[in-house]
Amino acid sequence: MHLQIGAEFVGTFILIFSAAAGPIVNQKYNGAETLIGNAACSGLAVMIVILSVGHISGAHLNPSVTVAFATFCKFPWIQVPAYIIAQVSASICASFVLKETFHPFMSGGITVPTVNTRQAFAVEFIITFILMFVIFAVATDPRAVRELAGIAIGAAVMLNILVAGPLTGASMNPIRSLGPAVAAHNYDSIWIYFLAPTLGALAGAGVYSTVRITNEEG
Repeated sequence: MHLQIGAEFVGTFILIFSAAAGPIVNQKYNGAETLIGNAACSGLAVMIVILSVGHISGAHLNPSVTVAFATFCKFPWIQVPAYIIAQVSASICASFVLKETFHPFMSGGITVPTVNTRQAFAVEFIITFILMFVIFAVATDPRAVRELAGIAIGAAVMLNILVAGPLTGASMNPIRSLGPAVAAHNYDSIWIYFLAPTLGALAGAGVYSTVRITNEEG
């Protein structure tokens, strides 16, 4: 169990550091990263972490993913608190490392909506739905090619950021928003980034589970 928690902490640290660093560098160097670069930072980080520690901890990297897995009996509820503590701790640690490294440019790594609350909630719900649908497809279905899971999930993250990055920051992950918010003391609309991804993840997992059962019965 300790090995799993350690792997989840390290993997989440890598993800948050990379995902938030892209926008910070983009802000500091006047668009050097671009939207595609920001998407690549997150997508590639997800891919390499899944390939590196997925076989140890499952590489959830996201409390919404952990809760969705537990809800649909793919992960034991008893381990959920430890995983979420590791994820939250890693996010905050990575964010303060970024703050000390790039201060005062931390604001570039924060996810805040540029659209109204209803639109932001809908966007975060939908993109997390897409992400979790893909995760369930490649990680829980024995018919999937497991070796390609990291690539598929990383690509889904990149796609979502290309679509929603300018609108909400394309968080898809409560701790992607929480750590930078704590480090920068900016909690603007933070509730959206807690609630919408969690509901979206549950919906994505539920829909894929339904599709899978229907297909197997047919």
